[in-house]
Amino acid sequence: MNKKLQIVILTALCAVVTSLPAVAQGVPKISVELGQSAKPSDLSATLQIVLLLTVLTLAPSIILMVTSFVRIVVVLGFLRQAIGTQQLPPNQLILSLSLILTFFIISPMANKAYNEGLKPYLEEKITKEEAFKKGITPFREFMLAQTREKDLALFVNLAELPQPNTPEDIPLHVLIPGFVLSELKTGFQIAFLVFVPFLIIDMIVASVLMSMGMMMLPPTIVALPFKILLFVLVDGWYLLVKSLVESFQ
Repeated sequence: MNKKLQIVILTALCAVVTSLPAVAQGVPKISVELGQSAKPSDLSATLQIVLLLTVLTLAPSIILMVTSFVRIVVVLGFLRQAIGTQQLPPNQLILSLSLILTFFIISPMANKAYNEGLKPYLEEKITKEEAFKKGITPFREFMLAQTREKDLALFVNLAELPQPNTPEDIPLHVLIPGFVLSELKTGFQIAFLVFVPFLIIDMIVASVLMSMGMMMLPPTIVALPFKILLFVLVDGWYLLVKSLVESFQ
């Protein structure tokens, strides 16, 4: 009986739908046009969206490779290890603070790249090759100032390139990995200096607990409040951020 009832209802619904007059409804239309543009500002909306998505996709890699992000995130990660807090500050906070400090450090270079490269190109005063060269120059100068000659020589030799006579002769595919390698080394050096005071506290607490015969009490649990207290008393965040920013100047 239930199956017969369902068949009757479906038949009635089909009859009602077919009896309704067809109503023309507007359907959105998306079109893509290919052609030549004589002006940089004449890019189609579709091409602008494609370029924007490409930049957004490559933005994390660009931030990691040509800015101060590597050194900052390494030092902050080691700081959490030194204090002994496993999840505090959380990873999102460390990454966010690293990004904010990175934007603060590279903002003068970004403004210079925009004013000397992108803005004149949009105003049709220079070609795209000149715009790229002038836009990348501030970042090249920043990376060269932070990169060790030994690291640059390593990648020059690995790429089998002739010895460059001037900094402008160093290609980006050699400069960027040399810069990242130098940043990793510098970050580990700063992390060592950050680790030392907290390591001393761990050693003192462990020695005191052993002398009192408290073998079963983990020294890390007892040392944690003292390390937090030391970090707060010396205004650790202020000193660390100040040292990181000044290390790029």
